[in-house]
Amino acid sequence: MDAPASRGDWTYVRQTGETLAVFGTDRSAGGVALIIRCDLATRRVGIARAGSVSGQVQMLVRTETQERVLTAGPADGPAPLVAAELSASDALLDAMAFSRGRFAVEVPGVTPLYAPAWPEITRVVEDCRG
Repeated sequence: MDAPASRGDWTYVRQTGETLAVFGTDRSAGGVALIIRCDLATRRVGIARAGSVSGQVQMLVRTETQERVLTAGPADGPAPLVAAELSASDALLDAMAFSRGRFAVEVPGVTPLYAPAWPEITRVVEDCRG
């Protein structure tokens, strides 16, 4: 909780079949650091962060109230991404959205990311729960 927040801002995006909370310095491929994605058809939430891996890895998500290791792997996107997926009802998503100040997303071999807990995250999670 004491680490400085990573540079960037959150943006909410609604597209056909999905909604996204995109964190980064801009929405270009090189500026996106983290994506929280709701697949409206499956009601699953993806957590994808910038980074490149060759297979399955552990993604550690730390919040003020929870710490959880997720299984993640490479994901398709405009830039290399490492992604994990959760049920929309998973309490970790609430912990991320309501974490005081920021939460961390860590993947081996990639610089840790400390993202602020802004309303865009809650909006995407609620889209999947609705």
